Amino acid sequence: MRVMHELLKQNPEIWNLFTRKEEYSPEKLDEHDRFFSDDSDLKRALEPAVSRYLVEHGLEVEFPENKTFAVCLTHDVDDIYPPLSHSLLSSVHCLKNLNFEGSVSQLLWKLRGKEHSPYLNLSEIMDLEASYGAKSSFYFIAAEADPIRFRYNLEDIGHSIGEVSDRGWESGLHGGYYSYDNSAAIKSEKKRLEAVLGKKVKGFRNHYLRFKTPDSWEILANSGFKYDSTFGYSKSVGFRNGMCHPFRPYNLKEGREIEILEIPLVIMDVALFANSKSFEEAWEYTKNLIDTTARLNGVITLLWHNFVFGCSFRNDWVKLYEKTLQYCSERGAWITSGEEIYRWWEDRS
Repeated sequence: MRVMHELLKQNPEIWNLFTRKEEYSPEKLDEHDRFFSDDSDLKRALEPAVSRYLVEHGLEVEFPENKTFAVCLTHDVDDIYPPLSHSLLSSVHCLKNLNFEGSVSQLLWKLRGKEHSPYLNLSEIMDLEASYGAKSSFYFIAAEADPIRFRYNLEDIGHSIGEVSDRGWESGLHGGYYSYDNSAAIKSEKKRLEAVLGKKVKGFRNHYLRFKTPDSWEILANSGFKYDSTFGYSKSVGFRNGMCHPFRPYNLKEGREIEILEIPLVIMDVALFANSKSFEEAWEYTKNLIDTTARLNGVITLLWHNFVFGCSFRNDWVKLYEKTLQYCSERGAWITSGEEIYRWWEDRS
């Protein structure tokens, strides 16, 4: 990694993009205190300029079984029990499609017990991914405080978290909204998830993608995380620092590498569909980003929230996820979890 950093330093424009120098003294933050990216920055983010520079200067990447690129599948488990607004929207959607049984089920699932929540669907998601020979990462919330509503108790879904681990998928931490810049809080949440999981947690992504460059990386490294996958866009898609490969971040303030691997987030479902006028346009964005990553033997990280698979008004989002799995499988991608990519990347670094 140090050799890579020295190479990037030879091109000031590329180095500034890679390190996100402009984020050290941001002129503007959004409503969640995240770096505010303007339209020109977001347009530039569709091209992984830093990864392209590295490949042109000799970077060679290998993946298992001679795969030419990798897909990192991830799910932020924001909700286990749908809020009333989601239940109503799903019920109405079912009614419009004359699915009366589905409409009743979406509204009255609580009568059957919490274990029948449509968002307690991790098994179904894993079954879908397994049908394509894929695995993924699930990031669970361990914080109590939330800006909208209390989410869930980890201890109540211990069986589901255990099943994720038993099947070979990954359980990581979805850091609390108010914890992203608090080392003590992050460590406490990590410890709580590890108590339920029964083993160490390696991966992290923060709630609402709250992130501060480079401080968040330092906090996570000091908290014992091996990799992060928060570094992406909350309101758009693309390569935030021009990278479509995992990388060790660099702290410009202290002039040194940070001891954590970043697997950058490229496509989040909410941002993708917010910027697409149709299913077809969303697919074109997705396909183009996949093809771009594949040409550079890179890693493209996808985030699809688990609630999407349990609410009928997001059927198109599920269709696109399935279409993406099929396309990547046909292209011969290595489709796996953040933890597996971390292990592979570190072993070869």
